[in-house]
Amino acid sequence: MKMPHSFSDSSSKKEHVKITSKSKPGFLERLSETSGGMLIGLVTFALSFYLLFTNEGRALKTARSLEEGLSLVVSLDNIQILSEQNEGKLVHLSGPLRTSKPLFDPSYGLSIHAVKLKRHVEMYQWVEYEDSKEYEENGEVKKETRYSYNTEWKSEVVNSRNFDREIGHKNPSAMAVESFTAVAPEVKVGRLVLSKGLVEKIDSFKQMSLSRLEDPHADIIRSGDYFYHSENPRRPEVGDLRVSFFYTGLSGDRSHLGPADAVTVIARQRGDQLVPYQTKTGDILQILHLEELSAEEVFQKEHQSNSMKTWGLRAAGWLAMFVGINLMTRILYTLVDWFPVVRDLVNIGLKAFAFCVATSLSLLTVSVGWLFYRPLWALLIGLLAAVPIVIARSRVPPKKQQ
Repeated sequence: MKMPHSFSDSSSKKEHVKITSKSKPGFLERLSETSGGMLIGLVTFALSFYLLFTNEGRALKTARSLEEGLSLVVSLDNIQILSEQNEGKLVHLSGPLRTSKPLFDPSYGLSIHAVKLKRHVEMYQWVEYEDSKEYEENGEVKKETRYSYNTEWKSEVVNSRNFDREIGHKNPSAMAVESFTAVAPEVKVGRLVLSKGLVEKIDSFKQMSLSRLEDPHADIIRSGDYFYHSENPRRPEVGDLRVSFFYTGLSGDRSHLGPADAVTVIARQRGDQLVPYQTKTGDILQILHLEELSAEEVFQKEHQSNSMKTWGLRAAGWLAMFVGINLMTRILYTLVDWFPVVRDLVNIGLKAFAFCVATSLSLLTVSVGWLFYRPLWALLIGLLAAVPIVIARSRVPPKKQQ
């Protein structure tokens, strides 16, 4: 059980140390904790199968949808002309972005022709850092926690009530100015209007230079690319604010920031709208890239993205399975942890066992996922899954003949 806390403060007011102690857990207590870990491991183990299996179906479904899209897509030669012949078809077009009105922030006297304008507000606040270490002393487990405090610019309010020591490190409970993102109500490429989903894909933000702007109010100071709500931006106090602006998707040719950004879009044409296209496999094609690309280049990039996502989820599924097996077999380690040499050998053996089983079962699950789509590849992966087991069995010495 926990013992009373003892404190020792360093000479600095921004740092202190707390030491807590508790009795060393007994065998039954450790066994109980291990049993809880086994349940978590079982759930993780089961979820890994679901993740691996569904990922293969998703990857193959996406690949077939992209192949279907490439075979059907129609490239528009002139984006300034609406052709009724392309009604309902999957179209490909490239061109500069256009918006009807500029986005503006009247509070700071700022406007820009762009698809999105983001106001980013930060507050100067106290931040708590925690560094802990555990050690055994006089038959007890002690935990030494060192708390340190620093002032930093943060975009979210840091709740100082959760600090170990709030006195001297108190933050305001809210910001006087809020962050927000303005989005153009209508975005076009040529004469076609982008759907909301396509506009959401325009998210490559750049910080806006404020050098051409004046201080909007007497109590706001511009310094560099920030507006400061502070008496002295070089020596801010807790509670001071600084505001910066970011934009994406320049539109029109009336900006000092340069020409309008060009994009490439693949979507379904419906009247003067670009909307999602549903493939025969059930996937949705609604693609936007912030550069000019041919239809073939777009689909090649999408195939690469699908491949990267697939391998990332495969790795996540294998890791979940490895962790799950480790947690489920941890009880064997707990049973022998009184014997240091045996404990270390068992730990190494359990890790090797978890690695081999996770690898084999992951490959088998992947092969089952492919079974309904590409049977030959499924068979090859299934054979590969048996390799770790064959290697392990080959290292077991044969039984002596009686």
